[in-house]
Amino acid sequence: MISEEEKEELKIELAKLEDEISTLRQVLAAKEKHLVEIKQKLGVSLMNELKQNFSKSWHDMQTTSAYKKTHETLSHAGQKATAAISNVGTAISKKFGDMRNSPTFKSFEEKVETTVTSLKTKVGGTSHTGGSFEEVLSSTAHASAQSSLAGTRLPETEEELQC
Repeated sequence: MISEEEKEELKIELAKLEDEISTLRQVLAAKEKHLVEIKQKLGVSLMNELKQNFSKSWHDMQTTSAYKKTHETLSHAGQKATAAISNVGTAISKKFGDMRNSPTFKSFEEKVETTVTSLKTKVGGTSHTGGSFEEVLSSTAHASAQSSLAGTRLPETEEELQC
């Protein structure tokens, strides 16, 4: 328990502390106002301060060992990923090249060519015998573009093709 005399002393001390805090707040406010006036005279704006603070913080962060280790690790990982993607691209290109020369693809190419030639004959276009796969595709695209421009409707069902 605290005696009445001690309570009075604590109340007096509390009032003094509150008064000191109030005085310090007033002094701080006056100093902050003076700081703003000086900065205005020097042409230092809030934006300039923010830029300087950001630049300093960024520089400080970049000099930490954690940042350096992370940067090094990510850089190394990026190099590895780039190399891996390059290797995959090379492998895919080689595989497509190999596939293009395979008997299965040649057979498919011939079937497409035969089908396109047959369709063109039935639709009334000119018949191309032979020709490369690229020529057949090109001529089919050209014929399709001409028929769509002319408003000609192409047969959609097998029955329409036979008519």
